[in-house]
Amino acid sequence: MDVLKHVDYWEKSAEHDMDTAEALIKEKKFDWALFMGHLVLEKILKAIFVKKKNIFPPKTHNLILLLKEVDIQLSDDDFDFYEEVNTFNISTRYPDEQFKFYTLCTEPFSLEKFEIIKEKYLWLKGKLK
Repeated sequence: MDVLKHVDYWEKSAEHDMDTAEALIKEKKFDWALFMGHLVLEKILKAIFVKKKNIFPPKTHNLILLLKEVDIQLSDDDFDFYEEVNTFNISTRYPDEQFKFYTLCTEPFSLEKFEIIKEKYLWLKGKLK
């Protein structure tokens, strides 16, 4: 396994998804922007995982599990936030949840959550240096 190539893959994929999420925010497609925000965090955590452990990351979308795997300690507020972001992944995948999630994703709610996602992403990205 070429660790640097795999870290680079996950990091570049996260950057691409962040660009996509920002474009979706501009277009007011808030539910999909938050879904992409989840992917951004997932992928940057997988980059950290590969760098730290020198193995392929687990096939999971669970941010809490990934954070534990890379030994990042969370405050209660951070834990709650990542747990909430986990629902952004599930809510867009299942038709019975999609409409509920869509109605939750008002502009104020989405912009607030997305700003925090960006902050967490940049902080996690700093762990790769």
